[in-house]
Amino acid sequence: MAKHLPTGTVSFLFTDIQGSTELLHRLGDQRYGEVLLEHQRLLREAFAREEGAEVDTQGDAFFVAFPRAWNAVAAAITAQQALASHPWPEGVAVRVRMGIHTGEPTLVGDHYVGLDVHRAARIAATGYGGQVLFSERTHAMAQVRLPGGVEVRDLGEHRLKDLHRPEHIYQLAIPGLPADFPPLKSLEVLVTNLPALQLTSFVGREREMAEIKAQLAATHLLTLLGPGGTGKTRLALEVGSGLLEQFPKGVWLVELAPLSDPDLIIQTVATVFNVREAPGRPLLDSLIDYLKPRELLLVLDNCEHLIEASARLAGALLRGCPQLRILATSREPLGVAGEATYRVPPLSRPDPAKRIAADQLGEFEAARLFVERAILGNPKFGVTDANAPAVAHVVSQLDGIPLAIELAAARIKVLSVEQIAARLDDRFRLLTGGARTGLPHHQTLRATIDWSHDLLSEPERVLFRRFSVFAGGFSLEAAEAVGAGGEIDEMDVLDLVARLVDRSLLITEEVTGDVRYRMLETIRAYSQEKVTAAGEEAAVRERHVRWYVDLVEEAEPALQGPEQVTWLDRLELEHDNLRAALEWCRDAGGDKEAGVRLAGALHRFWARRGYLSEGREWLETAITRCPDVSPPARAQALYGAALLAFDQGDYARAQARAEESLSLHRALGDDLGAALSLNVLGSVARNRGEYGLALKLLEEGEAVSRQGGHTWALAEALNSIGLTARRQRDHERARRLFEEGLALWRQLGDKWGLAGVLGHIGVVARFTGDYERARALHEESLALRRELGDRRNIAAALSSLGTVALLQGDYGQARSLFEESLVLCRELGDKLNVAAALGNLGVVATHQGEYDRAAELYEESLVLYQELGDRLNIANAHFYLGMLALRLGSDGRAASEYRNALKMFAAQGDKLGLADSLAGLGRVAAARGRPAEAARFLGAAEALREAIGTPLPPADRAEYDRTVADVRARLGDEEHVRAWAAGRALPLEAVLQEAMRPEA
Repeated sequence: MAKHLPTGTVSFLFTDIQGSTELLHRLGDQRYGEVLLEHQRLLREAFAREEGAEVDTQGDAFFVAFPRAWNAVAAAITAQQALASHPWPEGVAVRVRMGIHTGEPTLVGDHYVGLDVHRAARIAATGYGGQVLFSERTHAMAQVRLPGGVEVRDLGEHRLKDLHRPEHIYQLAIPGLPADFPPLKSLEVLVTNLPALQLTSFVGREREMAEIKAQLAATHLLTLLGPGGTGKTRLALEVGSGLLEQFPKGVWLVELAPLSDPDLIIQTVATVFNVREAPGRPLLDSLIDYLKPRELLLVLDNCEHLIEASARLAGALLRGCPQLRILATSREPLGVAGEATYRVPPLSRPDPAKRIAADQLGEFEAARLFVERAILGNPKFGVTDANAPAVAHVVSQLDGIPLAIELAAARIKVLSVEQIAARLDDRFRLLTGGARTGLPHHQTLRATIDWSHDLLSEPERVLFRRFSVFAGGFSLEAAEAVGAGGEIDEMDVLDLVARLVDRSLLITEEVTGDVRYRMLETIRAYSQEKVTAAGEEAAVRERHVRWYVDLVEEAEPALQGPEQVTWLDRLELEHDNLRAALEWCRDAGGDKEAGVRLAGALHRFWARRGYLSEGREWLETAITRCPDVSPPARAQALYGAALLAFDQGDYARAQARAEESLSLHRALGDDLGAALSLNVLGSVARNRGEYGLALKLLEEGEAVSRQGGHTWALAEALNSIGLTARRQRDHERARRLFEEGLALWRQLGDKWGLAGVLGHIGVVARFTGDYERARALHEESLALRRELGDRRNIAAALSSLGTVALLQGDYGQARSLFEESLVLCRELGDKLNVAAALGNLGVVATHQGEYDRAAELYEESLVLYQELGDRLNIANAHFYLGMLALRLGSDGRAASEYRNALKMFAAQGDKLGLADSLAGLGRVAAARGRPAEAARFLGAAEALREAIGTPLPPADRAEYDRTVADVRARLGDEEHVRAWAAGRALPLEAVLQEAMRPEA
């Protein structure tokens, strides 16, 4: 939820407790926690009294924004008085330092950006517990409203870290409170050679700084690792400046990037401390003698190109100087005994797959950095809901790498953010123009990666460029299969991978006990240029394709057994690589046969994990572009395309592909493939209401499966025949078939099939009125779906549970379950089930008397079905709108909607839908006072249900019986019997003709 933060001219107040770490050690966790909470309560009360809005709170620190300068000053005074007068435990003194500055920051979401924020924080950092400091601007705006007795002391100008100009600082002298403090801890006082001025602000990294400080407290050598541009140097400087108080002899920076001669390292370090070489004595010994008694922090920056010399120096200094600590930055570890390492992660960034609004961007460090630097280059730049997705795309595509983001933001001077996003495919040409005064390898994105690449050995360079064909990560086995060849032996790959990891060109990730490797996309783009330039791309990509064809063909049968979850998860991990392999086969003249085999073997994965549209596109492309592949590969792809088309309700395409698949499988003598194709064809016929044809096809598939001993195909056939029986309201037969299938799914250990059949049995239980059993079965099915990661069917199981709750009259629970299903379907982009969930919520709203909301939900559902061209569900939506209109007493609207439904059910040949719609028109006629017409329509509906063997569901029986009783009472028994019989006797065409007449 967005915070209500002030805009325009804003005054910032930063606070923290001086000596909080010492206080924690003295009091222990529990007592310190109590003191901290009390301190927070007192400060929050003071802030709230003066309209303060908390921007951030971390540990003992507050960051608060006030609409006016005098509010911030008054809040600080009240807070200090409250802290001083509070009865703290004996021996406890809570001393809080405070700093205030006023400016005009930019608000991005829930975060302020701009130098005004940093200036306020730096002012606070120079003070001491109990002291309130503020800037010249705050002083000018607040002095007219200072409380009586409060004095202001002028402390003069002070240089603050990272800020261009000195700040004139003032201090409050509050009556009754201490007013005399040591000199401010500005850069004139602290011992350091850290640069006093950084030309740009430092964004984010609070968690990383805290972790680095904690790790540095436990070790004497900590090396920050990461590829070029990840901000190691800037982070080290920020950490160093934050530790100035802890090192009495200072924090000292040694910049190694300008050096090319390793013999100059010792001289460079000695120069920083003004240590001179003594005649006849090694300079290193003199340096050690100087540093030995001093407690200080040495920052060795950019060690990677002089790694051995840096390691020798660090090792010698640490052995001879017990109070020395070293913070190094490098693209690989120094390899010194006792060294700890910290891999600097990219900045946090949005998920590019999710739509993001302007007020959400501030949650992500990468986006805040882009916005700050963009405003620096173009003060007119602003974030809007329209350009926020482009900002998210840019920072995500650039992997959250600070250098790349800063270079991209600099282009805001001449390009819109949308134009920058569109040009990232050529990022190395786009991202140039870094500061001329910066290091050469930081002036363009290409230069910073060149710097790393040039330090590699030739075998490392070969493997580095070959790994560019991987997308989204890869295993060691894949690395060996794809990376080996020519001068690279498979046995050498592990060591070379380890060296690329050390050099920060590969990232390691542990997934379910296995280590995987990946490149940041920016580094991968660079390595793709290298593999193309080396003329190796085609050969390496063909090895990549072969590896993944072998993988998916091993996975395919396993997706039907007890290891299916493991294999589904593995294929999910490899999905980006599978896409890359498919793209190569499709677009670049790769092995077309391999592409068809790959797509055909993946159909079940795509179906299980809900990638229906994507899977269909790959399969249809493979089928249409590669007609001359081997018959087995084509038959498999055709079957997969048929299955996914059926899952999406595209019955015409499903039938066409399944018929061709059946023909090919029969020609090949593949009875398993034939049985599965028959199952798709039978299921299509069932969903079209052609139950006789459906049973013929499905029972043929069942017979083939039994004869061939194909257990999995037999279980599928039993499911499909059971669904057909259930459609015909033959619940007993459906239950027997499902339970026979249940035993087979358990035998196979197939959790996906098991989850499905449990849901089917649950629906039968629901239709027969056994709601408790239905609930238990759907809950068991849902648990399995969650285990499988089958999000599409998780949504379906939630919907089934919602329907049970609805039938039990628990409308609140039903609504909650349908809404959870709707959210999941929207996330998946599953419009078909979004429409279904909306319709279900419409039913709940109708039951709860929220008729306007119900109408909106039904109509939104109808629009989606119309977009999808799903005629059966369009008819259902019209039917539900008719029911609602009738309930509202709008019999004209009800008649119109029922006729719309009737027309579409007739076009689909759905006799059950026709029966329901005729019954609906019977209720309309009854409501209009035309009982004879009502009896004819109800009689015709009953005859139609009997003809297809689908009796009225128990849940609908009560309302139906009330309508029939009302009609009989109006007509009298004798007339009712005649009208009812006339309706039953009418041919279907005559009934439809009468029903469709407007005057009916």
